[in-house]
Amino acid sequence: MDHKAVHDTVADDFAAVNQTILSQLESRVPLVEKIADYIISSGGKRMRPLLALLSARLCGQLDSRHHKLATVIEFLHTATLLHDDVVDTSDLRRGRATANAKWGNAPSVLVGDFLYARAFELLVDIGQMPVMNRLAVATRTIAEGEVMQLMNVRNPDATEAQYMEVIKGKTAILFQASSETAALLSGATADQCEQLGRYGLNLGLAFQLIDDVLDYEGDTAKMGKNVGDDLAEGKPTLPLIHAMANGDKADRELIRQAIRKGGLDDLEPVIEVVHRCGSIAYVRNKAESLVVEARAQLTGFPDSPAKTAMQALANMAVARDS
Repeated sequence: MDHKAVHDTVADDFAAVNQTILSQLESRVPLVEKIADYIISSGGKRMRPLLALLSARLCGQLDSRHHKLATVIEFLHTATLLHDDVVDTSDLRRGRATANAKWGNAPSVLVGDFLYARAFELLVDIGQMPVMNRLAVATRTIAEGEVMQLMNVRNPDATEAQYMEVIKGKTAILFQASSETAALLSGATADQCEQLGRYGLNLGLAFQLIDDVLDYEGDTAKMGKNVGDDLAEGKPTLPLIHAMANGDKADRELIRQAIRKGGLDDLEPVIEVVHRCGSIAYVRNKAESLVVEARAQLTGFPDSPAKTAMQALANMAVARDS
């Protein structure tokens, strides 16, 4: 099953989500609409809304409330992207100039705030306090994860455990909330909600780990962002952490200095070290183990097109090249 086939499982509902997204971008301030539409329509995979729709279908009930929920999730994710690009001073995302590169930092931050506000307006409209609570906690946790990542920038002493905690907060938690809240809205049992939450969490962790790998072996044209961006920003991601733990003294010193100073001057020798130390293979294997754990959470749900699609979605998280 390929990515298109996964989408086709909930194609009509996905189209309804897209319509809801467009209708909710309306603002009396033209620049708000312009920037929000630019980032929303920039060709992202919309993995999180897709996950919400598939989880609802798996639980046997998918209706207009889920379309609103998927829109909320996409708005929350997009708001974090707008803010992240400002924090990271990024100039390229999904193959296009970032909003902050086109309009400046201040409008990007404020439109991110607009999307957060619109998301919570929609949650009030859905009217389910447990869902609202879960997404409020997720939004707070994402912010904490981003601050933790900021604290680790240019810190070559970050540990694997610390890094996994960062990516759980900044990435995986919204995957978890997407699948869990969709199940809540569908009237799933507490156990089913917990299973789908674990599915989403493991999927999100695996997805981020492959992002880390692609920063050292990806293709700029396919990824829509620059290879080496993490190193340029001085971020100690797992390939670097593993290489420092398993390389020789010269390898460790090279990577430590590269993290401390940022930039791309040492990109080629760093790439050579992370491959020679088996760090890329290590991170891929870790991501694949997380995907096995994610798929295991689907045990007990009856066979259905949605279940098949969610199994395939987990596999695609680690098989992708962008």
